[in-house]
Amino acid sequence: MDAFLSSEGLLALLTLTFLEVILGVDNVIFISILSGKLPEEQQLRARRTGLLAAMLMRIALLLSIAWIIRLTAPLFSVMG
Repeated sequence: MDAFLSSEGLLALLTLTFLEVILGVDNVIFISILSGKLPEEQQLRARRTGLLAAMLMRIALLLSIAWIIRLTAPLFSVMG
């Protein structure tokens, strides 16, 4: 817990938060552009589905990164 309260930890947390916000806005813009090309009755469903898929993918990637960080033995080796 002390690692998060250090200046380096807080700076890393701030940087990651900033990147998540930027990527989130990017997702919203991209999904809005794509769903705007659909018929009007399908646009709301496409936006919700796209944002839900983006959120679930981001959560899955964060969980996989957390799993990789906790590995203590090599998962596989290449050429020996």
